[in-house]
Amino acid sequence: MDIEKELAHLQQIADWMDSKFTIPGTSIRFGLDSLLGLIPGVGDTIGAAVTAYLIAQADRYQLPHHLKMRMAGNAFIDWFLGLIPFAGDIFDFGWKANQRNLNLIRKHLQDRQDKTIIIN
Repeated sequence: MDIEKELAHLQQIADWMDSKFTIPGTSIRFGLDSLLGLIPGVGDTIGAAVTAYLIAQADRYQLPHHLKMRMAGNAFIDWFLGLIPFAGDIFDFGWKANQRNLNLIRKHLQDRQDKTIIIN
């Protein structure tokens, strides 16, 4: 599988988890992470497991340790604050940890490509 197909697959996961659905009559987007968060305790943990998959993929792209830690921090914030009844569910609408983490992967790959172009 080439890198563009892999990133498209990761984008699909991030979209499903963070922004697949729209509240009718608004531009507010949400995903399965917000829906799972309605299941006390268990839902946020399931969402965190999906986010962990994205972080595991960061190793494939040789992200530096500090970026993987930032990704883990995004996941932790999403999980921990998601445990708070109601307020955590509202927080999930805006935080979108999966999109944030995918953006970190994309930025790293773009920066790495830019450095390669400059060197060559």
